[in-house]
Amino acid sequence: MSLSASTSEHLIYIGTYTRSTGKGIYAVRLDSTTGKLSSPELVATTSNPSFISLSKDKSHLYAVSEGSTMATPFAVDLDTGKLVPDESSDSGGKAPCYLMADSTERSLVVAHYHNGVLASLPINKDGSLGPAKSIHQHTGSSVNPDRQEAAHVHSANIAPDDRFVIVCDLGLDKVFTYALDAANATLTPAATPFIATEPGAGPRHSAFSIDGQHVIVINELNSTLTCYAYDADTGALTKVDTKPTLPADFTGNSTTAEVRVHPNGKFVYGSNRGHDSIAVFAFDSTTGKLTPIDHTPTGGRNPRNFNLSPDGKWLVAANQQSDSLTVFQVDADTGKLTSSEHTASVAMPVCVVFAN
Repeated sequence: MSLSASTSEHLIYIGTYTRSTGKGIYAVRLDSTTGKLSSPELVATTSNPSFISLSKDKSHLYAVSEGSTMATPFAVDLDTGKLVPDESSDSGGKAPCYLMADSTERSLVVAHYHNGVLASLPINKDGSLGPAKSIHQHTGSSVNPDRQEAAHVHSANIAPDDRFVIVCDLGLDKVFTYALDAANATLTPAATPFIATEPGAGPRHSAFSIDGQHVIVINELNSTLTCYAYDADTGALTKVDTKPTLPADFTGNSTTAEVRVHPNGKFVYGSNRGHDSIAVFAFDSTTGKLTPIDHTPTGGRNPRNFNLSPDGKWLVAANQQSDSLTVFQVDADTGKLTSSEHTASVAMPVCVVFAN
């Protein structure tokens, strides 16, 4: 059966952990009218593709192999949705957990959680990866002895204009900025190399506002969102606002995971693992202020990742511990989520990427 998506469908790739019955990267189709998901199909057999990302033109997909030191590029077959693997390359560190290509597809930046390394690799014209050109070793620790005993680089998010990379180090309680030379696949610390978070916050992932003037960071350990004003000329960050992702009356254990901005720029979403919900915020793009709106249960356990459809009508959550994908309709006027009641079963889903 063809996996290619018609004009009434969205093609979605799902990254997984392969520690149980999962085998790699799966593809599903989302009906853009009803929110119904097709049965997931395996499109690439690979070990622990816990984070995947697409090139801007959707011609290539890149996958980490967490637990190893490898990253793998795949050519995307636009007719069938199948993935054609190229040779895996050393990613420059241990336990790669996040990767992203610049918009010209000349550089791939990779975050490594285990040993606190940020690396950049050249992307060759045929889509294959060259050896790392830049390797930056973070050092230090912070206040949480269990989670912040050392540097843990958790994400590397390239700015819309490709000039800088925003790097969250959960172990150091710092958000770093690196200048990216995409043509040469090299990274250098920005003039203002980092901004410190609150002690014990544990910055995990980031998202740029639609206009590129703000960066919203989700802090894993203290379950907050922090908005920073972003200087596109220097890459410097200035703190604007911080809000909790959990209800005030919640007393259980929970950590955050993913942050996304709605395509209309008016709303920000963050996932809570433990509370098992998506926190919804209104976002003022002029001031950078966040206003809590709602908490929507994901209908599963441990929503490590989620994503919004490009048209902003749907949100798909990946519930790692319940082996499920759940679909929500998004109200573009209020930002609120309503369960579509549509689900799909995938073993340990941990990354959601829309291909169209």
